[in-house]
Amino acid sequence: MAMNRRDFVKTTGAVAAVSALGFPHIARADAKKVVIVGGGTGGATAAKYLKLADSSIDVTIIEPNETYYTCYMSNEVISGERQIESLAHGYDGLKGYGIKVVHEAATAIDPDKKLVKTSGGNEFAYERCIVAPGISLLFDRVEGMSAAAAEKLPHAWKAGEQTRILRTQLEAMDDGGVFVITVPRSPFRCPPGPYERASQVAMYFKEHKPKSKVVILDSNQAFSKQGLFEQGWTRMYGHGTDNAMIEWQPGPDAAIVRVDPDEMLIETAFDEVKGDVINLIPPQAAAQIAIDADLTDNTGWCPVDMKTFESTQHAGIYVIGDAAMATTMPKSAYSANSQGKVAAAAIVAALNGEEPGTPSYVNTCYSIVGKDYGISVAAVYRLSADGKSIDSVEGSGGVTSMDAEDFSLAREVQYAYSWYDNIVADSFF
Repeated sequence: MAMNRRDFVKTTGAVAAVSALGFPHIARADAKKVVIVGGGTGGATAAKYLKLADSSIDVTIIEPNETYYTCYMSNEVISGERQIESLAHGYDGLKGYGIKVVHEAATAIDPDKKLVKTSGGNEFAYERCIVAPGISLLFDRVEGMSAAAAEKLPHAWKAGEQTRILRTQLEAMDDGGVFVITVPRSPFRCPPGPYERASQVAMYFKEHKPKSKVVILDSNQAFSKQGLFEQGWTRMYGHGTDNAMIEWQPGPDAAIVRVDPDEMLIETAFDEVKGDVINLIPPQAAAQIAIDADLTDNTGWCPVDMKTFESTQHAGIYVIGDAAMATTMPKSAYSANSQGKVAAAAIVAALNGEEPGTPSYVNTCYSIVGKDYGISVAAVYRLSADGKSIDSVEGSGGVTSMDAEDFSLAREVQYAYSWYDNIVADSFF
């Protein structure tokens, strides 16, 4: 690529900021109320950029958890490369902008009365509402699986206690054991995530339990950054050989039909697979609050206006992050961060009687395959001419070269850590 990775991240970060703040700062005496459901990366970013753009806006985040654990970089906790406390972030930074944070669960959104109701019995009126609720895990789509069974077959697809459970199980597993990770049919949160997790677990096994093995049961026939992952698996874990530490089984044959938590058994269309540790990632949809608020369609996700992220089903409500249908943009933290800025810009314009500008969107994703071995993909997106899709800009960004030298792969890992620090700072501080 003509532009190195660090320069790309700096440039695309600036593009995203311009798309959100490409209008004058506005300060007015009359408060304009925006309520944000969900205080993850998307919701936090939107709240911050609303206040940066127009300090007169009354911004309230409804978020049940006092501490947010990022899913991004949580695979390093599972492999023992970092402590989970490093993923924990509070909301004091956002409060410093004058943002109100209510630690209650949103239980209902009334688009007619423009109210958000909470588990504490409170009601919050809004002029505009941003819904950034994340995902729901569809346990009932897998026979034998349930939320209770996830204590034994952890998904760890929402960071926190589930992350700890999976790490503890790996530590307790005997050398020579089998770690099975299941991948649901797309779309799901963080498309490269399961494959990075398999890599990280293999990295842990290679050092601490070299007789052990990782089996990926995939509902899909292909996956994000597949060539780069498989090249890394070949170099580091013997992929494709009789002694392979990672075995990938593609769909549809490897899709799960049934699971037996007591027997630690997974049944696929043509096989039965036993695991000593089973990381069962269930199918996904938008979070339940979005479903209950009639923001989803028959796909289980939320259709939106691609220019503003306003719901196409209820005016005045904007859906961002994993729950939103954003065509080619993946369901990732960086996408949520970018979408939060776009939605904030659109809302500031709407509240002040202006037309929203034409946005830019960005996504950057790093995956750590092994010790000093990182890969990445990055892209800038733009609105299509008909406004119906978000498409990647030809020639923007790129992926790690298949011919990358060792020093470059090691540098990608350091870029990943810098990326993490930057997105957290941009969203929460």
